[in-house]
Order: sequence, then C-alpha cells, then structure tokens
Amino acid sequence: MTVRDGQGRTVADRAVFAATFSQRLIGRMGAPELRPGEGLLLKPCASVHTCFCHGAMDLVFLDRDDRVLAVAAAVPPWRFRGHPRSAAVLELAPGAAAALAPGDPLLFTPGR
Repeated sequence: MTVRDGQGRTVADRAVFAATFSQRLIGRMGAPELRPGEGLLLKPCASVHTCFCHGAMDLVFLDRDDRVLAVAAAVPPWRFRGHPRSAAVLELAPGAAAALAPGDPLLFTPGR
C-alpha cells in the first residue's frame, strides 16, 4: 500500500499491512533492514519491540483515525516503545517520518 501525509506527500510507497495476529507478532523480526519507501502497518497495536530486528526504524504511533500521536525516530534494535492511546504503529525506514508531527493525518491506499 501507499502511505501519504495530509499534504499528499508520500511517506512510503511499499508498505504492508500486518492483518493477522501472527503477522503482527512476527513483524520485522529477522527481516532485512527497512529501505526507503518500505513500511509495515501493525493494526491494532499500542506498543512494539525491535528485538531480533536488523537496523533502526522510525515508529509512528497512530490513533483510531490514523492521525499521528507520536514519532519515535531511528529506534535501534532491542528496544521497546509504545503509546497509551495508540491504535496502530507504522514502522518505517530511519528518517522516513522526519516530516511527521502529532496531529498529522495519514492516508493508506492499496498498492499495485
């Protein structure tokens, strides 16, 4: 899927939705480091860990309306992050969330 911010800028053009419990549980564990344009949407989700992940990633915590609650930039492996009001977390390549701020809406559209 493609992820765009409220101004129409592309945040990720190759994002994947982790729809099942097992997809959310495994997430990015053991997968190669996220490259620019890639992302993983975990929904529902209030917290994540980066254990067994390769490289840092930006974590974008979203509310039920897909508005940004918080951004954790370049979180390295073996860390835990969460937000008490988060309904979803978008994992992105480091630096991909630099222009996002709390309150920004995100739009998810099906990909190719």
